[in-house]
Amino acid sequence: MVLYIWQYLYSNYFRFCWKWILRHITGKCELQRICDRCKDGAHRAHSIEYSLTHSKSKALQQAVNISEDEVDQYVANIVKEKKINVEKDKRFQTSLRICLLQISGYKKLYSNVEDVRKQSYDSDNLQHEQQLLELWDLLMPHEKLKSRTTKQWGDIGFQGDDPKTDFRGMGMLGLANLLYFSRHYTEEARLILSHSNHPKIGYSYAIVGINLTEMAYSLLKNGTLKSHFYNAVSGIPRITGFHQFYCYLVYEFDKFWFKEEPESIMYFNQYREKFHEQIKHLLSDPDIVLAL
Repeated sequence: MVLYIWQYLYSNYFRFCWKWILRHITGKCELQRICDRCKDGAHRAHSIEYSLTHSKSKALQQAVNISEDEVDQYVANIVKEKKINVEKDKRFQTSLRICLLQISGYKKLYSNVEDVRKQSYDSDNLQHEQQLLELWDLLMPHEKLKSRTTKQWGDIGFQGDDPKTDFRGMGMLGLANLLYFSRHYTEEARLILSHSNHPKIGYSYAIVGINLTEMAYSLLKNGTLKSHFYNAVSGIPRITGFHQFYCYLVYEFDKFWFKEEPESIMYFNQYREKFHEQIKHLLSDPDIVLAL
């Protein structure tokens, strides 16, 4: 109760009083002070995002929910509203613009990823079918499929004779991730597939891969991946960045799994959660960038 009262008083009274005092002492608004003291990346973007979100100005609050095309206009609006002398603070507009691109870009990235996730695998869609067959060819170059529906799919870790049923949870996002890893890190993908076929502690490569897609998606959705992207991209993150993060998860999970040496695949959920907690801990570092 005491903590709640303090948070309320700080957010609605003390914070604004302190900002007013600092404005008169330094001659700079809070946004300028953040750009001065915070280094590029997550430190600055998070602080700018917090300041805008908790501003009393509706115009500043709206700046965290804009599109890429609106960024320059909002930078100009903020400069005007906060009466910033850009001749004395020449770096401010550039720094603020980068932060707004990162903040709006993260929201757009989630929207783009969500659009792919919502797209169901359709066996009547020629493009979907071609991508699935390409995945097989990349992972199993020396073995041809006997038919489209076959138990051979189990060789790369699908559950049944037709992989389309395994994509229900993550839709085309699951296939897009698997295919990106196989296209861009072909040797690594084949090596991890061979690891997954270990006779004692192996796992279902494709199913685990789709499970890791869900993990990456949830981290993106709840904002845990913000620091990673704010540090990795000085501007607008693209969906390839999400695929790259997925590749990191696949590679690290394989190492984690064999280091832990589970008694059985039946304990997968337990070890998945442990791995998930490790990743969240890494992402709690504001300086973090996770990549192969």
